[in-house]
Amino acid sequence: MSEQTAPETHVETEAEVFEQKRVRLEKRDKLNAGADLAGGAYPVSVPVTTTIPAVRAKFGELVAGDETGEIVGIAGRVVFQRNTGKLCFGSLQAGNGERIQVMVSLAEVGEDSLASYKELVDLGDHLFVSGEVISSRRGELSIMVTEWRIAAKAIAPLPNMYTELNEETRVRQRYLDLIQREQARRNVVTRARTMASLRRTFADRDFIEVETPMLQTMHGGASARPFVTHSNAFDTELYLRIAPELFLKRAAVGGLERVFEINRNFRNEGADSTHSPEFAMLEAYQAYTDYNGIADLTQALVQNAALAANVGTEREGTQVVEWADGTLFDLGGDWDRISMYGSLSEAAGREITPETSVEELLALAEQEGVEVKLPNHGKLIEELWEHFVIDSLTRPTFVMDFPVETSPLTRHHRSIPGVVEKWDLYIRGFELATGYSELVDPVVQRERFVQQAAEAARGDDEAMGVDEEFLRALEHAMPPSGGMGMGMDRLLMALTGLGIRETILFPLVK
Repeated sequence: MSEQTAPETHVETEAEVFEQKRVRLEKRDKLNAGADLAGGAYPVSVPVTTTIPAVRAKFGELVAGDETGEIVGIAGRVVFQRNTGKLCFGSLQAGNGERIQVMVSLAEVGEDSLASYKELVDLGDHLFVSGEVISSRRGELSIMVTEWRIAAKAIAPLPNMYTELNEETRVRQRYLDLIQREQARRNVVTRARTMASLRRTFADRDFIEVETPMLQTMHGGASARPFVTHSNAFDTELYLRIAPELFLKRAAVGGLERVFEINRNFRNEGADSTHSPEFAMLEAYQAYTDYNGIADLTQALVQNAALAANVGTEREGTQVVEWADGTLFDLGGDWDRISMYGSLSEAAGREITPETSVEELLALAEQEGVEVKLPNHGKLIEELWEHFVIDSLTRPTFVMDFPVETSPLTRHHRSIPGVVEKWDLYIRGFELATGYSELVDPVVQRERFVQQAAEAARGDDEAMGVDEEFLRALEHAMPPSGGMGMGMDRLLMALTGLGIRETILFPLVK
């Protein structure tokens, strides 16, 4: 049995929190005023010699009553306290969530120090202790304290460590979520491992990572509504980028034949379980390949990320990920590739082709209760496909060959009129990534831009304008290429089974 026993849960009122802050501020003042309390409430440093995880790794096999004779200096956040007469127990938590017991006794620290400990140390404080590593009589790995200092005084009390925070608090006060919840800390580690894995996969294939502008004079590279801002220095309207595509293609024109970027995009649109106005995006372009080759690359990127996410778990070495609800999802093997028109035809029970008229598609949409804003052939096809097909996808699936109207930056299909060489990758029922055989003909690209400008004039606020600077670059010849874009937050959703607000460390909230 541990000396640490969970207290009864109690939800503090606002008045209780206010009173705790008042008392803690008085303790802060006393710490700052006390000449014998080294460094006050916020010392510039404390003499740590090791970490809580390192102590646990080295001495985790001690049995009850063992003494090591090894003196360590460690620091952590106080997450448990039980103060008795001559012996106080506490628990310090490291940033990764690992904990160790500290024992502050009259015999080791003396009467004055013990009294100060009881008076000045609160839950939530960062505390430095120095002492011998032992195993207590109940077998708890512990530090028998000979010296202690406040490393940082907490003025606000911690929430109850034994009661789960609600979702709103977790999102708005992520620091509390990280202190309290293992899943929150694990999400951060998984994301870091995923990003490192993506970069390793690209490096193994000789890609170069670059950075492109986030402030742009013309938004482009995707169909989305931009955020608008103003530059005082240039006295001009600017846009937060919706995609890095047009600048990465300039890099490809300049001879960077394998290039990628992982950075932030901004789209002034709705927020829900799969969309955030600000999000991390990966885009990559590879010369002398097409959308089939870029699909192979994307599969490797995701599968390697799954391997990285599983390090240290019972699934290490596999591409089977475990979602937050306990579901196991296999990202291994070769993924399915299906035709958008073919799969729609099969699901709708009638042949639908690029030649199917808008009137026919409108009639089908009305019959199925599918509403389409500013309908054209391409938008109707995509909305109907989502209605009929998307819920049937259980495995990771590349949906191939999209209508030309909805993909203005994509090359015409080499053998099927009316469609372009584009795929969307669906995992868990949502779009994770999109890939293309890139449009590199500047004449056709200008025609597509003009079509987009006409759509914008008719009220489509997601349509692009004519980007003359990009066209000038394209006129200097971009090699045949495949390109892809993938949302990093959505990749974490695919690996963890969580919603987008859980995969973003600090999501935007009102």
